Amino acid sequence: MRPPVEVCVLILSLLAPGVLYAMNNIPALQEPLPILGMGMVVLGLVLIVLLIIVPNKMKVDPLFYVFAELSFPCMLGLTNALEQDGFISGFMGFYLKMGEPHLSTAYAVMMSYWEGIVHLVLFLTIIHRMFKGNSYRSLGLLWAGSSIAHQIVHIPGVVIGKYGSNIRPAFWRNVPFFLAPFWAASLLFSRPREIPVIPADKISAEQKKGLLSRPADLLLSILSLGAMAFCVFRGFVVLDCPLDTCFTYIYQYEPYLKDPVGFPRVMMLVYLFYALPLLTVFTYGLKTPGCTWMLDWTIFFAAAMAQTQWCHIGASLHSRTPFTYRVPADKWWPVITLNVLLAAVPALLALRCHTNPTYFMKPVPEGQTNNGKKKN
Repeated sequence: MRPPVEVCVLILSLLAPGVLYAMNNIPALQEPLPILGMGMVVLGLVLIVLLIIVPNKMKVDPLFYVFAELSFPCMLGLTNALEQDGFISGFMGFYLKMGEPHLSTAYAVMMSYWEGIVHLVLFLTIIHRMFKGNSYRSLGLLWAGSSIAHQIVHIPGVVIGKYGSNIRPAFWRNVPFFLAPFWAASLLFSRPREIPVIPADKISAEQKKGLLSRPADLLLSILSLGAMAFCVFRGFVVLDCPLDTCFTYIYQYEPYLKDPVGFPRVMMLVYLFYALPLLTVFTYGLKTPGCTWMLDWTIFFAAAMAQTQWCHIGASLHSRTPFTYRVPADKWWPVITLNVLLAAVPALLALRCHTNPTYFMKPVPEGQTNNGKKKN
């Protein structure tokens, strides 16, 4: 009896540490170009195996191959994180020296944990639902938001940070990993959205309420404004704003923002130029009825903020970050509280949109409020 596809993908992913261990003990495979070449060969072999394990004559969603192929690097990432934290050894030495030296940084360790646990679980769950014929669109958007946030901080951070002068050929393996989530996100956003059938009169009644009549939405709007202000402030901080407040914050509260690895600086700029506009339109969506797009984009954004804040908080406390750049012990609670809230606000917003989406349904035309249920 053939095992479930997701089990086959998991077993295939578990071979990743073995590949690393073998390469770490074969000197001929430890030079920059052979490392890149071996990586391409291994990913090609993974794809061939995936083509074999899929049941014959079964119509397969092309995204399956994206999710299944990326499951293999997830286990590579988890192996890296475990070795950098001292739980295992003998796997990553050659790769950190001749492949991607930046993977030994605190930010990369936290990134690898997220990739090896959260992304892998998402992949296996999506593949399970895919072959059961169940919807996985929302889970796919969770991964897409998280992965895009990961890549737009990771790649520029390496290039502009202190490791930018030591980029090896293996770094370019990140190019397909950068492009894949954008392509997957475009496919997922273009597919029909699952919208519950809600009585037209209920939609009309909900959408007539002002923001002051919806305390939860009012609170979320206030929290979103606070998150926007925090994004602007930290953006100014990393841009070397001369205000005394910015100087005090970066030296006494979050010195990690000036860590030369480059990742925190890039992240704050991503927040300033991408998270800030999205928070602005979400605040608009909480005030304006019928913004159905809120159901998708809040999921996407919540995953992105969760991923980046996990890496940022973890790296600012991690032992691999030099002591001078870690959060000072006496400022730990205010700094961590603010950063946790920055991740929590988008998550609460996404939860609100999906637990009670009535306000975000398309406005009901006049005369339909008494016609029973309306399909959106």
